[in-house]
Amino acid sequence: MVNKTISRLVGSRELVINLTLRELRSKYRRSFLGWSWSLLNPLSTVVLYSFVFGTLFGSVAPTGNPSGVKQFSLYLLCGIIPWNYFSTVTNMSTGAILGNSGLVRKVAFPRQTLVVAQALFMLVQSSIEILLVSVILLIAGSPLLPWLPITLLLLLLLAVFSTGFALALSVLTVYFRDLPYLWTIIIQVWFFLTPIVYTFEAVGARLGRPARLIVDWNPMTKFVQSFRSTLFDGTHPSLSKVAYIAVCSIVSLIIGSAVFKRFNTRLAEEA
Repeated sequence: MVNKTISRLVGSRELVINLTLRELRSKYRRSFLGWSWSLLNPLSTVVLYSFVFGTLFGSVAPTGNPSGVKQFSLYLLCGIIPWNYFSTVTNMSTGAILGNSGLVRKVAFPRQTLVVAQALFMLVQSSIEILLVSVILLIAGSPLLPWLPITLLLLLLLAVFSTGFALALSVLTVYFRDLPYLWTIIIQVWFFLTPIVYTFEAVGARLGRPARLIVDWNPMTKFVQSFRSTLFDGTHPSLSKVAYIAVCSIVSLIIGSAVFKRFNTRLAEEA
């Protein structure tokens, strides 16, 4: 099923490229700062969370090992970038088909391309963010250069994981129009189940073993921890974490593709 989906996307690669370029060109069109917003948006989030959790609540980042980096804002940024990718791709997907309903009704093409184009667009934006943050972390002392290829591999796995969710959400929204509002609530809860504004160690110390297990089995926890390993710590993530998120990514894509195929047949009538 996944092989068939991938083969159809490869066969429609020109369409995927054109749709991705459309997203890239239209995202910040006519805005004064343009693509600067791709970095300003996560930075504004970091400033806000640093003030609330770092200043008001006294949260402290663990010292990067072996980098020695201590800044809480950089610790946050390394977790917010992968989270923003997942959050943005899945939120955008709820309008991927409905927002192109005219095209879906009139033209026969693999509808998955609408979702994949958005995931690729965000892949470009997140890559830019990672490169800029890497420069800042290098200046701060993180020996991350040898681990940048692994960081990009993690980003590709995150794209696969997010695309699986996005495929399911995009097609289900056509039939269940309340889903985008429900997903907004789910994604907010999921954010606080992921150790982005707090450390994983603080979960077990304050909430006990059940909460620790929930957070530990959360795939986004492994993604955030792995990104922090390569960027903030300047070392490689554990093989077990990479294996876990690889399996979760493949399972997400399989389930998402199955859901999309199940509900794809009547999209032209329902969109």
